[in-house]
Amino acid sequence: MSKLSRRDFMKSTMAAGAAMALLSPNSRVLGANERIRVAVIGTGGQGWGHMRYFSDIEGVEVVAICDADRAHIEDRAKRLEEITGKRPKTYLEMREIFDNKNIDAITSATPNHWHSLITIWACQAGKDVYMEKPVSHNIWEGRKSVQAARKYDRIVATGTQKRSSEAHPAAYEWMRQGNLGAIKWVRSLCYKKRYEGTNGIVNGTNGPNPVPETVDYNQWCGPAEMEPLRRQQLHYKWHWVWNTGNGDLGNQGIHEMDLGRWALGDPKLAPRVMSFGGRFRVNDAGETANTQIVFFDYKPVPLIFEVRGLPRKKGDTAMDGWRRTGTNIGVVVQCENGYWAAGDGGGYVWDNNDKRTDKRFTGGGGGGHHQNFIDAVRSHKVSDLNADIEKGHFSSALCHMGNISYRLGKKMSVREARSCIDNEYVMDSFNRMVEHLRVNEVDLEKELITMGPMLTMDTRKEKFIGEYSDMANMYVKRNYREPFVIRNRV
Repeated sequence: MSKLSRRDFMKSTMAAGAAMALLSPNSRVLGANERIRVAVIGTGGQGWGHMRYFSDIEGVEVVAICDADRAHIEDRAKRLEEITGKRPKTYLEMREIFDNKNIDAITSATPNHWHSLITIWACQAGKDVYMEKPVSHNIWEGRKSVQAARKYDRIVATGTQKRSSEAHPAAYEWMRQGNLGAIKWVRSLCYKKRYEGTNGIVNGTNGPNPVPETVDYNQWCGPAEMEPLRRQQLHYKWHWVWNTGNGDLGNQGIHEMDLGRWALGDPKLAPRVMSFGGRFRVNDAGETANTQIVFFDYKPVPLIFEVRGLPRKKGDTAMDGWRRTGTNIGVVVQCENGYWAAGDGGGYVWDNNDKRTDKRFTGGGGGGHHQNFIDAVRSHKVSDLNADIEKGHFSSALCHMGNISYRLGKKMSVREARSCIDNEYVMDSFNRMVEHLRVNEVDLEKELITMGPMLTMDTRKEKFIGEYSDMANMYVKRNYREPFVIRNRV
């Protein structure tokens, strides 16, 4: 690994940004038969998926990989060589990848706190980008990613692969034509196991744990605070810590948030948001909610998000599903005369008595998403992308809005929390959440519900206004750690 001083790092960053501001508009458009050379930053579970997916696309070669964990790099390079016959070049310092003119595109599956900075640096370096979801760790930096993509004329896709589903656009168009009457509400569901024995528990204490010897912890933390490791497992479980993750809203939930916003016709940020829930039953070192409801007050149709990390009941292994449909990870679009409940591959239309009809929309669940990115890189047309960075920004920002309301919440009893709700659809979600917790033997007299305030958003400026806005806007942007700083001017 190259040892850069902080001063050298800052000089190289500013120089690269200035140089690429001149070079980027003249970046070459790749021909139909030219090889696209890809570098993967972040080679954990999802990053290894990137390496395999892009290596399988004709005319694409994964030529380089980068990770703050040497163990990941060594293992992934060996495995990819076994599959493709070619060993990628390995890096511990991502700036060396951005400086490499032989690399055309960057894909990244790092922890969330790195997503926006990598996108911006890659755009400044004249690279196209496939960035995993969510595209940001906070609202402000997500907008900066969009600005960088536009300023440097780059193709930037987000890893919300369900945007490449065949089922969802067909179903949404069919419903917009009025076949089920007017849409009344949209619910996005993330009922996914996050309890003991799975990747949900964050074991640890308030005392620091040792960082794995193979990890450059300074690089791993990057823009985030370099806090002591207070959990036993560094990788993956960062999702449940605010410094690096966004809970299940920003993990699995962002996919379903995106589906819900898509069902509404891709509006921008919601004018109002409220969230409530808690981290129930696990008693671990995690910080984010494992049970959460978020209400987005879109007009005339609201979007409601439901997170459940516990099973149907304590000791069970199965998850809840939406009514008789069994849908637990997906979207439900309720219309006047029935509803469509869908997971990755689509689903059936149901009547209001929960009887399944013969009408069905199916698809591959977005299996062609990586190919779509490559096609757009070749054409150099943002319009060819199924999931452009701005779509990813809006859906990611909804996740952040929900978490901000939750983080400003107060502990309340069931009775007190219920008195704060004046919307029938939210009340329905609340009552079902309470019942779900009770069958999981959660004592709601001892484990109180965190009830967040209703926040108002200036959707043009992407900042909160009105009551609680001073506190809420403290979470719109984070404090960045030098030299891993996102500047106001990208």
